[in-house]
Amino acid sequence: MKLRITIAILFLALFPRVYGQLPPVFGNEFQDKVRTTEMTKVNLTAQRIVWKSSAEGTIVGNPGVLLKKGSGQVSVNEPEIVKLVSNAIDKPGILLDFGKEIYGGIRLTRAIGESKLPIKVRVRFGESAGEAMAEIGGDQNATNEHSMRDFIVELPWLGSIEVGNSGFRFVRLDLVDPNVTLPLKSVEAIFQFRDIPYLGSFESSDSRLDSIWKTGAYTVHLNMQDFLWDGIKRDRLVWVGDMHPEVMTINTVFGKNEVVPKSLDFARDQHASLEWMNGISSYSMWWLIIHKEWYDAHGDMEYLMEQQPYILKLLAKFESYIDSKGVEKLDGHRFLDWPTSESPKEIHAGLQALMALTFDSGADIMEVMDLPKKSAHYKEVANKLRDYLPKEFSSKQAGALVALGGLGNATEIHDRILKKDGPRNMSTFYGYYILEAMSKAGAYETAIDLIKDYWGGMLDLGATTFWEDFNVDNMEYSGRIDELNAEDVNDIHGDFGDYCYIGYRHSLCHGWASGPTAWLSRHVLGVKVKDGGNTVVIEPHLGNLEWVKGTYPTKFGELKISHKKNKTGTVHTEIVAPNGLKVIQK
Repeated sequence: MKLRITIAILFLALFPRVYGQLPPVFGNEFQDKVRTTEMTKVNLTAQRIVWKSSAEGTIVGNPGVLLKKGSGQVSVNEPEIVKLVSNAIDKPGILLDFGKEIYGGIRLTRAIGESKLPIKVRVRFGESAGEAMAEIGGDQNATNEHSMRDFIVELPWLGSIEVGNSGFRFVRLDLVDPNVTLPLKSVEAIFQFRDIPYLGSFESSDSRLDSIWKTGAYTVHLNMQDFLWDGIKRDRLVWVGDMHPEVMTINTVFGKNEVVPKSLDFARDQHASLEWMNGISSYSMWWLIIHKEWYDAHGDMEYLMEQQPYILKLLAKFESYIDSKGVEKLDGHRFLDWPTSESPKEIHAGLQALMALTFDSGADIMEVMDLPKKSAHYKEVANKLRDYLPKEFSSKQAGALVALGGLGNATEIHDRILKKDGPRNMSTFYGYYILEAMSKAGAYETAIDLIKDYWGGMLDLGATTFWEDFNVDNMEYSGRIDELNAEDVNDIHGDFGDYCYIGYRHSLCHGWASGPTAWLSRHVLGVKVKDGGNTVVIEPHLGNLEWVKGTYPTKFGELKISHKKNKTGTVHTEIVAPNGLKVIQK
């Protein structure tokens, strides 16, 4: 039976866990040489063969063996093998689909054969079928940046080799040399992930929304490696601004997890002299806002107090970049997201609003830290920033921040900017803030429709994780990522993209795109956590949904909620709360 990649695979008790523990034979002198990891690895069998070469004289014999779960152990008597045979001109190849995007590599096992010499095999990873078939460079911009996705390895006689360290779903294998016969026992994907339960859940009368929620959760889960990354193929870095939507999703799905403080502390220590985090002024603001959100959800006062010296210095630095009229004058790389990166007016409006949100968070943190004078002062700073409204902005990204920061009327901004052109002119990163701003305007049905059209559009194209960027206009005349496209069909992965995500360099698993998962639990299921995780406010907005139910992780345990709409439109709610949790129902 094929081993299917489902969310359930992550919880089977038989999965091995890697602890980083040395055997007893190692003495104490080795302890400071060990870096532990929380990652688990499992081997996966391919789901299907997408393509195999058919050049005259070459052989791809018995390829169905690669779809059968095996033992992983070589032997001198293999009843079934795959045989790849090249000739003087052509070399055989095969493209495998492992069913879902994963992070890791592959394990190639060579069976017994006449030649004992190593045999060269070209390996190509792809987040799409097209990427796995592509050459490096060219107009479609396949790369080996951040992680190797196109390289040659040598397979030992009667042995195995494990290679690769990337995000992928597809793998293409080709013989490199002429007149070679390669007997293959198996090709397995090595799936590396953090073995943690999905404590949050979301189900509704709309299965498309349910799929979007799960896909956002899985997207972030893959990026919860030793640190919290933004992408598993590219941008495998701690990008602090990008972390904010990811942290909101982690709070929603996994609850308190060590990868968040570990990554926040890594960013802090990398910028101990108060440089802008990642060189971007807004990312230092997101770092502080994340700390406020993390405390609100989990109430870890000890951890928050560890940040006090840095937070105080950071707030003082932010304040030094506000002029006498309350206008931000931030330096460094002035950045919201890539689609607005060439528009100084949009960036200025967004940064002005983000500064107000930062000082709101700073004031709340000071109150928690029992520093009332500083809390009052930073509230005044936030209000001073709100006295100035940038006039010239029209992007959904800047509009969302202006609405959320209280610099402008949320309803007016929604009607003038956010709802215009539906799912067009937005980014997967700032999609979360656009949804939040729609909520502030009371436009819940519009937000739900946006989720289904925009993030659902990626699912329609074969996505199993959400992408670094997405333009719905590119869907027209484009094929799916799990198919090899005809010449008259656009490649949604290879033919589009801008800035740092041109063509196949475009990441198809980016944690910043997970916003709908957090938003659906927060506004449709209706769970808002506050007071250091001691209190939840339940305020559902079902829109056109008939019912919704789910769970939410709290520091006291699992919160269970269900909402059902009757014929008159009244919503009946049932709540099962863990002991110690205060529940306020609206």
